[in-house]
Amino acid sequence: MGNLESTLGWIIVLVTAVLILVFSLKSYRAKHPPVFRGIEAIQKLKRALGLAVEQGTGIHISLGKASLLQPSSTSAFVGLTTLHRLAQMSATSDQPPVSTSGDGSLAVLSQDVMIAAARETNTFQMYQPDQAQLSGVTPLSYIAGALNVVNDPKIKTNILIGNFGPEAGFLSTASEENDAFTIAASDSLSAQSVFYATAGNPLIGEELYAVPGYLQYSPAHQSSLQAQDILRWGIVVVMVIGALLKVVGVI
Repeated sequence: MGNLESTLGWIIVLVTAVLILVFSLKSYRAKHPPVFRGIEAIQKLKRALGLAVEQGTGIHISLGKASLLQPSSTSAFVGLTTLHRLAQMSATSDQPPVSTSGDGSLAVLSQDVMIAAARETNTFQMYQPDQAQLSGVTPLSYIAGALNVVNDPKIKTNILIGNFGPEAGFLSTASEENDAFTIAASDSLSAQSVFYATAGNPLIGEELYAVPGYLQYSPAHQSSLQAQDILRWGIVVVMVIGALLKVVGVI
């Protein structure tokens, strides 16, 4: 049974890689541009970014407290990718974006991401070292440090994306009280429940991992969403066939 499970796992990985590769081809994308269901929170985020650039207001991205050596690092890498894309999209703003994080390695990588985005958009002269901040190394100290940024009168857009605990409700609540646009996503169920109650635009479940694709970060991210949809339908078909075979007594 172990060999069968291993073989099935490798088949799924291979099929996923092939699908992403095919969907990433320019010729395929030209004929079949990706179409995704609308996520209202992300559509509002795009409008909020446009308004922030026009009005010269600040953008704050909080990346959570995930360690890069733990399983929750997946959400951290999604946050870093989102940070890179948001820095590119807001490059023409008078107020460069600010990021906060609760892990040292995540803070170092966020600084590298901000520097890379500044070089790519020819805005390196505007880069400031305090744009990527380590706001605290414990959950509560991280929230306390990030609150200083959230409560800055110049900050009118807050993006909370990553691994958080229920204490992150202080950030989303403060953002809403300051009448700022707030979008929040986490891989933690406790944080998701708090964000659903306190954030104006929460993302639930797997929507966290779809953010880079919806922001058009790269063809690979969009292709991964297309491959995910196909695999999801494949699982549904297999479950239905299995149920039918069970009913007729074949298995």
